[in-house]
Amino acid sequence: MSRHITNLPAGGYVPRVVDSSMERMLRASGAVHVTGPKWCGKTKTAEHFAASCVYMQDPDRKGSLLALAEMRPSAILEGAEPRLIDEWQEAPQLWDAVRFEVDRGAGKGRFILTGSSTPKKKPAHSGVGRIAPLRMRTMSLFESGDSSAAVSLKGLFDGEDDVAALADFTVEEYAFAICRGGWPEAVLEPDGEIALMQAGLYVDELINANIEEMDGVRRNVTWMRSIMRSYARNVASQAALSTIAADMQGEPPSDATVADYVDALSRAHVTEDLAAWKPRLRSKTAVRTSPTRHFTDPAIAAALLHVTPTSLLEDFETFGLLFESLCVHDLRVYAEALGGTVYHYRDKTGLEADAVIVLPDGRWAPVEVKMGYSKIDEGAAHLIKLAARVDTQHEGTPSFLMVLTATEAAYRRPDGVIVAPLACLAP
Repeated sequence: MSRHITNLPAGGYVPRVVDSSMERMLRASGAVHVTGPKWCGKTKTAEHFAASCVYMQDPDRKGSLLALAEMRPSAILEGAEPRLIDEWQEAPQLWDAVRFEVDRGAGKGRFILTGSSTPKKKPAHSGVGRIAPLRMRTMSLFESGDSSAAVSLKGLFDGEDDVAALADFTVEEYAFAICRGGWPEAVLEPDGEIALMQAGLYVDELINANIEEMDGVRRNVTWMRSIMRSYARNVASQAALSTIAADMQGEPPSDATVADYVDALSRAHVTEDLAAWKPRLRSKTAVRTSPTRHFTDPAIAAALLHVTPTSLLEDFETFGLLFESLCVHDLRVYAEALGGTVYHYRDKTGLEADAVIVLPDGRWAPVEVKMGYSKIDEGAAHLIKLAARVDTQHEGTPSFLMVLTATEAAYRRPDGVIVAPLACLAP
C-alpha cells in the first residue's frame, strides 16, 4: 500500500506543485484561470491564495447568484482581492466581466477563476493577455509523498550529472497508487479500501450528473460508459476514434456521436490526449501525428476496467499501460512547473518515445517508460536512435535521455542514458 500524508501543514492545506506557478501568475496578470478535473484540489488551492470567495455552485445561493450574474455581473466581482469565483462557467458572462475589470487596470492578481469544464458557449472575449491560464491536475507521486524527490527534472535540464539514488517504493505500491489515483481525498484517506473507492465514485458521478451539467446536453448514459470503457482499453495507444467506437460493446453510435462524447470528456477534463511531437529530422522520415490516449488520472481507466491492485499484479500488460499513463501524468505535472509541455513521438519506422518534454526555451528530452529491468536496454537503444535521427541544428541536442521505470535504482548508464524510478522523480 502507498504511503499516507500524516502531518498536514497548518490550516490543512497540502502544498501543490502549481503553487509556485500561481504565485508568479498573480504577480504577472490581472486574473488567473485555474482548470482541471473535478476533485483535483482547484478550489482548495485557489482559496489558499484568495482574499475573498464566491461559490457559483452553492446550492443555497445558486439561484440568486445566477440571477445577479445575468443582471449585474460586476456585483459578483466585488470583494477583497484576489477574489475567487469558483466554477465560473455556471455563468459564462462572468468571464467577460472579469476581463473588462482587468482591462480597466488597478493592478495585478485581482481575480482567480476556477472551472472543472469548458463551456461550449464561449465568452465574447478570449482573455488572452488578460487572464492567465493555469492547468491543475490530480496529485503526482511527489505531491502525495510517495516520491523521494531524489531526481529533479529541473536539475537534469540544468545539467546535473550526479544521478544515484534508491526508490523505497515497491511494485505493489505502484499498483495501489494507480488504482487509488491522485485525488487529494483519496491520497489523504488513511483507510486503503476507502481510498480505492474514490475513482469509481468519480466515474459514477461524472456519468450520472456532471457531463450533462457541463453544457446542458442530455447524453446516453450507457453510451457514455461504454465509450469511456473503450477509451480505457485503448489507453496509452494511438487508437483512432473509429477504433474506440468499434471496440464498444453492443451496437456503437455513429462516428459523429462518438466524437461529440469524446469532446465532452475532454472539455470536462476527464480525458487528456498526448499530442505528437513533430521535430525536424535529419532524414525525410514521416512523423506520425495521432495523439496518445490518456485519462487525466490513470485511476479512471483502472476503475472503468474494474482492475484492482491485486489483479494488476496478475496482468502485467494492463499494468504496463496504466503505469505508462501514470508516468505521463506525473511528467506533465513536473514539466508544467517549468513552463514545459509533454508530447509523444512516433514515426513511420515505428521508432517512438513515450514522452518528450519540451521547455519554452527549446530544450527537450525524450523519455521511454519501461517497468522492469529487462526492458531498460531496449528503451535506452530507442532513445539513442531517436536522438541521432533528430536534426540537432534546428532542435538542439537533447538535454538528457531517460528511461522511467518501476525499478529500485536511479543511475546514469555508461552510454549516458538516465534510468530513474518514477518514485524518485520531482519537478
